[in-house]
Amino acid sequence: MKLYLLSQDVNDGYDTYDSCVVCAEDEDAARRVHPSEYVTHNRDGKWYGTYEAGGEYETENANGYASWVPFTKIADIKVTFLGEADESTPHGVVCSSFNAG
Repeated sequence: MKLYLLSQDVNDGYDTYDSCVVCAEDEDAARRVHPSEYVTHNRDGKWYGTYEAGGEYETENANGYASWVPFTKIADIKVTFLGEADESTPHGVVCSSFNAG
């Protein structure tokens, strides 16, 4: 596994993430990691979260709000390779930067 810095300037409004460090197998897998612990997966070009009781919900609303880069624009995420991860580092977000409104 590798460590990557993800950063973006696509969505720079309030209540958005501007960057994060993730542990992933490669650059493509890194782009598919959302900085929020509440966004658990993607499907059909959208980010989704999972309810504790089961089921899922969209995290991008109809008004266009998204806390990160919309999934359809993940190619615009800047990815910087930081180095090899320790074997004990779990896949996913290591840390993230959130700009509260």
